[in-house]
Amino acid sequence: MNKQRLSHLIDIRRKIHSNPELGYQETATTDLVCSELDKLNISYQKNIARTGAIGTLKKGEGPCIALRADIDALPVKEETNLSFASSKTIKNAEGSNTSVMHACGHDIHTTILLGAAAELAESDFKGTVKFIFQPSEEGCYDDPEHKSGGQRIVEGGALDDVSAALGLHVFPTVPTGKLAFVNGEAFGNMSFFTFKITGEAAHAGMEPEKGKDSIIVATQLIQQAQLIVSRLTVQTEPTVISFTQINGGLNHNIIAPEVTLRGTIRTLSIDVYKTILRKLEDLIKGLELIYGVQISMNIDLYYPSVVNDITVHNKISPALQDVFGKENIIEMKPMLAGEDFAFFSRKVPAMFYFLGARDLSAPAYSLHHPKVVFNEDCIPYGIDLMVQGTKALLKSYQTVPKAAVV
Repeated sequence: MNKQRLSHLIDIRRKIHSNPELGYQETATTDLVCSELDKLNISYQKNIARTGAIGTLKKGEGPCIALRADIDALPVKEETNLSFASSKTIKNAEGSNTSVMHACGHDIHTTILLGAAAELAESDFKGTVKFIFQPSEEGCYDDPEHKSGGQRIVEGGALDDVSAALGLHVFPTVPTGKLAFVNGEAFGNMSFFTFKITGEAAHAGMEPEKGKDSIIVATQLIQQAQLIVSRLTVQTEPTVISFTQINGGLNHNIIAPEVTLRGTIRTLSIDVYKTILRKLEDLIKGLELIYGVQISMNIDLYYPSVVNDITVHNKISPALQDVFGKENIIEMKPMLAGEDFAFFSRKVPAMFYFLGARDLSAPAYSLHHPKVVFNEDCIPYGIDLMVQGTKALLKSYQTVPKAAVV
């Protein structure tokens, strides 16, 4: 890639970084993306999955390959001291100020996909490439159907004519110039849950027996849920139930009539995930019967596991070795992070890669940390991954002409 183009892409990345937008609010980011696609004479559709865009580049007849970048940021206050750091705040649903930051590197993902579009626009190939700039990967936010951008992309039919899909994620703890991957299930099945326990208030000193203590029930629910993991699931299957929020109670001397619990479930196996949901439902019924309370359980967000396709990886492996060097491509173990590229990977054969982006001039903070810094030197590597991987896939999925009948 020439220096002028790379410099332009870095400018784009810094503009996006300094003006981050939360999921389903990414209007300025999408406008910037579309203006760049206009410069490349790549046609596009806006307002895809509410606030995203898809560019389409067709050069003759052939297969269709989808490349995906997520474009949303996080409600995090930036503490990096970068010259282009975000100082943006917005009003949340409660009316208070919320800071916003690209703490997960989606600004770099967007930049890489724009760079890949520029390179492929000048390349010779046969087929179609879809550049999917997907909103709201980090959650469903205000979506009335509790759907993320990835789920909406797939349900909207964007992948119906696609042969294979590629995605990537920058990793600030992996050295720049290295590429990591997982074959098979790479990320976990992930959901956010809310339990609401409704009991009955009473005086906590004189007449506690007349109340229905939601706090006591909440403690039982939390402890018994951990026994589901340790005693009712296979110990060789990675599984986590974490309670991360507890809210309830009125005063020192009043039995709490209501408690809300929030948290997350993570499993690698979808069967284990379904088992946990069934056991939680059984637990709720038992606690309601014993304590006379009412308990509701809502799944606020669900992502299935990302399933990487070894066939897709093998098709592009020679190209990846040319970009990174065989010694710099690392196979990793699965992790229980959530990623809505899962919806892509369960629709078409797909691979999701982890791109090294460690900045050696700063401490290596992980994703979602307010001090995380990504090395912009990873951008050319990410572009080459997308470009060379796409070319290899287009060739591999070309229809072989039938032999002429004599």
